[in-house]
Amino acid sequence: MHPRVAILAKDPAAGFPPATQALSEPDGLLAAGGDLSPARLLDAYRHGIFPWYERDQPILWWSPARRLVFRTDGVHLSRRFRRTLRTSSWTVRADTSFDAVVAACAAIRPGQRGTWITAEMRAAYGELHRLGHAHSIEVFDRERLVGGLYGVAIGRMFYAESMFSGDSGGSKVALRALASWIDRLGAPMFDAQLENPHLRRMGGELMPRDRFLAEVARLTALPGLPGSWEAAFGGLEAAALAG
Repeated sequence: MHPRVAILAKDPAAGFPPATQALSEPDGLLAAGGDLSPARLLDAYRHGIFPWYERDQPILWWSPARRLVFRTDGVHLSRRFRRTLRTSSWTVRADTSFDAVVAACAAIRPGQRGTWITAEMRAAYGELHRLGHAHSIEVFDRERLVGGLYGVAIGRMFYAESMFSGDSGGSKVALRALASWIDRLGAPMFDAQLENPHLRRMGGELMPRDRFLAEVARLTALPGLPGSWEAAFGGLEAAALAG
């Protein structure tokens, strides 16, 4: 372990070092150890920090120098995909199949050696969901789950953790539905953590850490999103997201 990486105390109340102390190489590594208790996870997100590690590693905590974020009015779908979506029979729900979404996100894809969504992580976010802090967006073809995402909400800030597509385009619909939903609730942006070309094409923007931390501090202090999204979200025809 790098000598500048903080080793966390066992007590979650001890907190994290400032995110500005994260390493530049590897980008964003801040601390190791601790646990995945609800108190620890919520404290991490409030300070712009997230866990990311693989099996047989200690828990590693990160805050990259630049963060990929989406404006909630800025998730883009290509013209071709919108045309396809207008005739889709898919429906979108929220918080009805959280564990199934996390399991699908954790599934090992072709070419992958493993998954960072370990059994420990699945249990931790399942507990956050039961406490009303973690939520899922689910895309269905009738009763078959074809896409989704999950993440954590604090105040008016949402932190997207992972998403999956069982059928082509499933994760795109989930991302667009999330943005539309929390935009109506007064959340102006959500976190997508790390840059990749797919998310950049959909409208993801890189935000410097200092600006991101300032936005997180402001948004997490606002009145929160609903503790359960199932009833408030209801059901949504995916075709309505085509614009």
